[in-house]
Order: sequence, then C-alpha cells, then structure tokens
Amino acid sequence: MRFTSQLQHLNASVNSSQKAAHYALKYRDMDEDLHSCILEQLERNSMNNRANIMYFIEHLCDMAQRENHLNFVRMMQKDILMVVDAVAPSDGSGAANVKVVRRVLQGLQQKQVLQPDTVTEIEGCLKERDTVAEHPALSPIDANAQREHPQSQMSAAKINGVSRPDKRQIEQRIEEDRERHKRLRESIWAIGDEGDQEFERLWDEVSDIGEDDYIAAEEDALERQQAF
Repeated sequence: MRFTSQLQHLNASVNSSQKAAHYALKYRDMDEDLHSCILEQLERNSMNNRANIMYFIEHLCDMAQRENHLNFVRMMQKDILMVVDAVAPSDGSGAANVKVVRRVLQGLQQKQVLQPDTVTEIEGCLKERDTVAEHPALSPIDANAQREHPQSQMSAAKINGVSRPDKRQIEQRIEEDRERHKRLRESIWAIGDEGDQEFERLWDEVSDIGEDDYIAAEEDALERQQAF
C-alpha cells in the first residue's frame, strides 16, 4: 500500500508528514484501515522511524480537525497509550524518543486532541522511561575494548533483549533532530499576520508612566546637555 510506504519513508521534514496526512484524508473512507496501518508500522519500524510517525500523528490530527473528519482524532485518542508504548517502550529501547513523545503530547493537548489529565497520566509513565544516560543499550562503545574483547562487546550490543542502534541509525537520528531544532528556532522567530496584536500585547505589558519616570527623563536630558 502506498500509505505504508509513505510511513516507512517519513523524515524530519514537515513536507513528508503533511504529504502522508493529505493521503490519509484523501482516502478517509478507509480511515479505520489507515489507522490500523499506522499502529502496525509503529510496531515494525526502527525507533527513528517511530519518532517520525509520532510527529506525523500530530500533523494528521491537526489536519483532520481542520477538515472536520474527527474519526482519525477519536481513534488516536482511544489508542494513544498504545502509540506511546510503541514509540517509547517501557524496556528502555526507545528512551531517546521520550522527548519526542512529550513534545507531540503537548502539541496534541494544545490542539485539544488530548485532555490535560490524559497527558499528565502519560507523563507519569514517561518519567520511568527517560533513561538515555543510564540504559546500557544506549551507552557508548569503547573502541579499544571492542578490539580486545569482541565477544563481550557483541553481547553488550543486546542487553536485556534491547538492541543497540547501529551507527547509521544514530547518524540519521542526529541529522533529523538537527533539522527539527532548526525548524523550531525558525517558528519561534516567525512573524505572524497579527496586525496590531503584537503592539497591543507589548503595550499592555508596559507599566503606566509615574513620577519616577519623569524624574529619570529629566536627569537623562540634563546629562545629555552637560555632555555637549
């Protein structure tokens, strides 16, 4: 299925998520099958891809709300715990995805897809899974030790049934995270079409002029005159 291929090839770009979301809404009459496909791909793909699917879910819910096709939203509300368990499993293998899950949950709460109580409950579970520095499967490999004890390092690559991500996956994740951080900085500095709203907000934040302000202004004026 084309939708399956789109999910498997998602990357950090907004365009790839939006393209897959457009496809899902175009074939909204198959929404239950498409939703099942999302859950299936979350179970089958790498942790990097699961993180990309998590970001895609936020785009899908946002677009579904705007197009008033709330079936996608309702199904995601029902299965959100299953999604979180797939993206950041309790065994620690997805510890690097915990921040991704938190960011998307916050976005879904702001878009009123998820209730605050639901997000708070999930956050309680995520605290136990945020173990990037502690989990042995995510700790760095010592190159010298690997040469001296190759067999022990091979066993260390899979501890408690959790596989260590390979070098290619790590590099891909670093690049994708860099792209997302870049977009986040751009969105922070973006100037929206708000008219005078920004001016009014800043004006409201400024305190009223008092006697001290007039005195300070007079002192500044006097200092400028003396400077000349």
